[in-house]
Amino acid sequence: MIKSAEEFVSLRTSERQEDYLRAATDAAPMELWLDIVKRFPDMRIWVAHNKTVPGEILVTLAHDPNADVRCAVAMKNKLPADTMTILSDDSDESVRERIAYNKNTPREILQALASDRCERISTHARMRLELDAS
Repeated sequence: MIKSAEEFVSLRTSERQEDYLRAATDAAPMELWLDIVKRFPDMRIWVAHNKTVPGEILVTLAHDPNADVRCAVAMKNKLPADTMTILSDDSDESVRERIAYNKNTPREILQALASDRCERISTHARMRLELDAS
C-alpha cells in the first residue's frame, strides 16, 4: 500500500522496475489520491494508470485540463458510463477515440460517436456497433 504522495512520486520516478510497478498496482486511501492530484499535477496521468485508483478519482481526472490525463482516464475499463458520456464529447480527438476503443463503452455512446466529426472515430464506432450486432 502506498502511504504518502511523496512515496507515489518516488515509486513512479524510480528506475527500478519493481518500484515503477508498485506505482501502477498498489492501492492507496482516497485522501492520498486526492493529495497526489492536488499537489503533483504532473503525476495525474500516472494516478489514472494505477490499477486500483477509485472511480471517484477517475471522475475528477476526467475534467483535467490536460488532454493526456483525460485520455488515460478514457482507457480505463472500470470507467462509469456517465463519465464515458462526458469524455465522448471531449474537445480532444484522442480522448474521444479512446472512448470509442474502450471495450466497455455502452452502445448508446458508440452510436453517438458513430457520427463524430473525426472520420477515424466515427468509422471505429460504426465498426464496433456492427460487430456487437452480429
